[in-house]
Amino acid sequence: MNEKITSVVDFSKGNGLITAIAQDAETGEILMVANMNEQSLAKTIELGEAVYWSRSRQKLWHKGEESGNTQKVRDLYLDCDGDALLLKVEQIGGAACHTGKRSCFFRKLDRDSVTDVGVQVFDPKEVYKQ
Repeated sequence: MNEKITSVVDFSKGNGLITAIAQDAETGEILMVANMNEQSLAKTIELGEAVYWSRSRQKLWHKGEESGNTQKVRDLYLDCDGDALLLKVEQIGGAACHTGKRSCFFRKLDRDSVTDVGVQVFDPKEVYKQ
């Protein structure tokens, strides 16, 4: 990875991880939040597709490697503290969430209720071999 990039991205605050926010480049919709380490950021830049660090699996996670719902990165923005990235992406396949929803932010919280307002793009039981 380019020295200019490594000099401004601060992986030290989050024990080697930074927050990565995926936003639809066209609509502005927030699709998901994940983590990246230095290796996943380098791979993202190399491929032009989102590659995250899976905390639960402790490995690199090329978004869409199983579902085919990849994220083509159009632009990358770094926050003022250097510890969070905004990825403006083209969501290929229509779904960013492992639940098969368009966005991971599909549960609307009100004072007394939780409402599913998400768009179901695929059935995860059909896509993921569990």
